[in-house]
Amino acid sequence: MLKYIPATDRHHAAPVSWLSSYFLFSFADYYDPNNIHFGPLRVFNDDSIAPNSGFPQHPHSEMEIVTIVLDGEVTHEDTMGNQTTIPKGEVQRMTAGTGLAHSEFNRTDKPLHIYQLWFMPNQKGLAPSYEQKDLDLLDSKNELMPIVSGQKVLEDVVYMNSNSTIYWANLKEDKEIEFKTFPIRNTFIYVKEGTIYVNGTELGPNDQARMTDEHVVQIRAKKDAQFILIDLPSSEANY
Repeated sequence: MLKYIPATDRHHAAPVSWLSSYFLFSFADYYDPNNIHFGPLRVFNDDSIAPNSGFPQHPHSEMEIVTIVLDGEVTHEDTMGNQTTIPKGEVQRMTAGTGLAHSEFNRTDKPLHIYQLWFMPNQKGLAPSYEQKDLDLLDSKNELMPIVSGQKVLEDVVYMNSNSTIYWANLKEDKEIEFKTFPIRNTFIYVKEGTIYVNGTELGPNDQARMTDEHVVQIRAKKDAQFILIDLPSSEANY
């Protein structure tokens, strides 16, 4: 079963002048009891941050936090002692675990565009940890490129404590990708740009597809497209 969610159904938040954020799930001042999470995927925020602005230090716990930088660069500091810059095309993962605090700033004169995703971890009480990797994800061609995963059969990815995998795809017009899955898994797709057909349903920029009880996900690009696909467990016992 495929649930299509148009871009217009995202919740838009602009709590301060320098931030424009679209929430795909309940977050902050947005609460919908029917849109809390999809499997262990608890948060997916599409954030645009103005130059020379950002989030001051704030705490987290018991979440796997993934940041994907699409444009610009993030300056990151945390209470684990990490002081890093995450440029366009790189991916960061923090295990908040028993607790940490961090800040995220756009220290440049150009806008910053990121996706930030939170996953409920497969176990609680983990020690906080950090990983960052340059994966050249924006240069991949006509394939589902795994970028973050808790499935240890995959190599050269950022590891997270969740039985889930985040894929990125740059799909040229008329090219097709087939993703094989199982009825015990969920599949989530969010389109950055272009137009794709997902099992016959058309998705444009910022549209979502949430799929359950599928065996195969067929994706074809109507126009050159960039999108994220997330493979997720459907049962909490398998998070």
